[in-house]
Amino acid sequence: MHAYAVQDSTGLLKLDAMENPHRLPPALQAELGARLGALALNRYPGERVNDLRRALAAYAQMPEGFDLMLGNGSDELISLLAMACDVPGASILAPVPGFVMYAMSAQLQGLRFHGVPLTADFELDEAAMLAAIEAHRPAITYLAYPNNPTANLWDDAAIERIVTAVGRQGGLVVMDEAYQPFSSQSYIGRIARHGHVLLMRTLSKFGLAGVRIGYLMGPAALVAELDKVRPPYNISVLNAETALFALEHAEVFAAQARDLRAQRAVILDALAALPGVRAWRSDANMVLVRVPDAAKAFEGMKARKVLVKNVSKMHPLLANCLRLTVGTADENAQMLAALQASL
Repeated sequence: MHAYAVQDSTGLLKLDAMENPHRLPPALQAELGARLGALALNRYPGERVNDLRRALAAYAQMPEGFDLMLGNGSDELISLLAMACDVPGASILAPVPGFVMYAMSAQLQGLRFHGVPLTADFELDEAAMLAAIEAHRPAITYLAYPNNPTANLWDDAAIERIVTAVGRQGGLVVMDEAYQPFSSQSYIGRIARHGHVLLMRTLSKFGLAGVRIGYLMGPAALVAELDKVRPPYNISVLNAETALFALEHAEVFAAQARDLRAQRAVILDALAALPGVRAWRSDANMVLVRVPDAAKAFEGMKARKVLVKNVSKMHPLLANCLRLTVGTADENAQMLAALQASL
């Protein structure tokens, strides 16, 4: 194994980690600073964390009879899910390529991980998924909606058949909606149909990557069991208050998401005009692109002070692929110019 790698971005235009490029307006920065400065930092987190749970439930339109569990980012929730389901013979299953923490959480907890390759166009291989579920009876099956790093949504009918198959085997399905602010669809309206489906989101893509707030929604009795492995006070008072403040100003972040969706369309149009380049449709704040030589293009862009993610070695299906984060209009112009010059 190797540790989760974070690229050094010093002096570079940072478009490698799907962060929201927009800062809070100065007036809101000052207002938030005053609120954080008044917090009782000498006390453990208390009822304010429950205020955040209620605010997120309302924001996400969580169904009645469901509950919500907070994590220090989705990463902690993924680790806690592996811990909660760590019984003899248990395993975790997910399509690949996908978010690397699904497999890492399994490895670190001593669980088997079964990765089921997507098709060449990054669609679900439904037959292979159903066969793997039948053969391995996974405790957890992850379905990212949309997926990372491919940025696409999968066929809804195929997802429902997979969800049903997992339920027959007694497992859990986790719908990972990390990129929900940029997606054309959500699973929230269908989650109540199933007693074994959890929906996971994060405020990182909402615009608070530095705040580290993830949340998991599911049937109340199921969330109560998962909550038993959550460390006490895992959400700091600073993070909780910042998240509450952001939700009070959700319209600001919604406007930022609209801008990034518009910029994503600009990037896709520009990429379509570049010879030898293929980009896939995106429902996230990133675009997966295949170039003739990913290593050469990546280094060329870095030499031009633009940092993106070279994902070409993550999985054979990603050969010669780069992942581009959607930035501001100016950042995207710089990125596209650097890419064109580096091909």
